[in-house]
Amino acid sequence: MSDIHKFIFEGLPVRGAIVRLTDAWLEILTRRAANTSTGAYPLPVQALLGEMAAAGVLMQSGIKFDGALILQVQGDGPVKLLVAEVQGDLSLRATATVQGEVALDATLSEMVNANNQGRCAITLDPKARAPGQQTYQGVVPLFGDRHEKLEKLSDVLAHYMLQSEQLDTTLVLAANAHVAAGLLIQRLPKINWGQIPIDSPERTRIKELESDPNYSEGQIGKNEDYQRIALLANTLKPDELLTLDADTILHRLFWEENLLRFAPAASDTAPRFACTCSRERVGSMIRGLGAQETESILQERGDIEVACEFCGLQYRFDPIDAAQVFANPAAMPSAPRDLQ
Repeated sequence: MSDIHKFIFEGLPVRGAIVRLTDAWLEILTRRAANTSTGAYPLPVQALLGEMAAAGVLMQSGIKFDGALILQVQGDGPVKLLVAEVQGDLSLRATATVQGEVALDATLSEMVNANNQGRCAITLDPKARAPGQQTYQGVVPLFGDRHEKLEKLSDVLAHYMLQSEQLDTTLVLAANAHVAAGLLIQRLPKINWGQIPIDSPERTRIKELESDPNYSEGQIGKNEDYQRIALLANTLKPDELLTLDADTILHRLFWEENLLRFAPAASDTAPRFACTCSRERVGSMIRGLGAQETESILQERGDIEVACEFCGLQYRFDPIDAAQVFANPAAMPSAPRDLQ
């Protein structure tokens, strides 16, 4: 089962987490491989998308956001778009759009940043968004301060966290056909205590650090404890991250540090695959096309068929279904017309 382990370093303004996506990641890959129009992801795309899924879970688990965290990488190579979406309960989905040949040894820049025009965006979409309320989005390029191309997603995201959130962050990410995993080390930010339960042991320990001078935002890039721990984290090899359990990894890396670990999430709140697509949402999309465009498609094809890019579920609307979309959206027919 997929899981996430969170921890802090006792007496230090540093926290961390390890995530291993197994069943959730396999579900994403299996559904993609079963799509007869696209087939399985090329191996480099699979690895990059898996790293994004693991990173998305790590980032969502740290902010406790009631809504979707959407991590996107978009560029000008054969891989046009990669998306990993993680809800507040750590349910996730991910997809990639590939429109060209991807070499087996393709790097990140060769896939999505051929002309140094690629971008990474993180969007926070509240679950209960009020009418007119905008989502929050931060965007960074796929290059560093000297316009050098970044070849590791972990470097891109660390750059994002520093530029957008003023947080020192270290990420180690890896993925293969069986596991997508990640290790996050972060200097503690100013905490929104309203997001952490009063009786939480995590709240008690972190709150003790709030008055520590090393905790202040003026310590960006300067905190020696964070720098030492980040250096240790960066010795973790991808193969170790993919094959070793959390206990072994933490002991190997931080055996001299005083770690406080928190109990893993219960099975019903552990990372897992879930898709938020629905027939109603597809109906709304068709309604957005307008009656004239919808009628034109029906005359040409006989019906409208839409497949979810994330889960592969196909939704079919014949002329009767389409008429109901415009006449009475609430009366749209459901599951019997959907194809798996």
